[in-house]
Amino acid sequence: QEQLVESGGGLVQPGGSLRLSCTGSGIIFSNYGMAWYRQAPGRQREWVASITSTGTTTSADSVKGRFTITRDNAQNTVYLQMNSLKPEDTADYYCKVINRRFWGQGTQVTVSS
Repeated sequence: QEQLVESGGGLVQPGGSLRLSCTGSGIIFSNYGMAWYRQAPGRQREWVASITSTGTTTSADSVKGRFTITRDNAQNTVYLQMNSLKPEDTADYYCKVINRRFWGQGTQVTVSS
């Protein structure tokens, strides 16, 4: 079956770090670019970062210099390393296969004292 499963979310204090993981199954993972999105309560879902099938990365200005997207094709996994977290980073985080309507279930990140 085709499936994306996110993990690694939780509660962290401002300035802290989290590493999110998204593991795919049922697809040839190495063929696809992957992306992270996030959605805060009452707000539109927004794009966070992308990585192509060959490893080229792009990220939103709001997270540039703080978040890093990587992938490990041998593990069928894409990561989002989040450093210097801010309260405005609080959201549900989702991974997505680029150019497909294929999303994970999301993992919640809360940045608060």
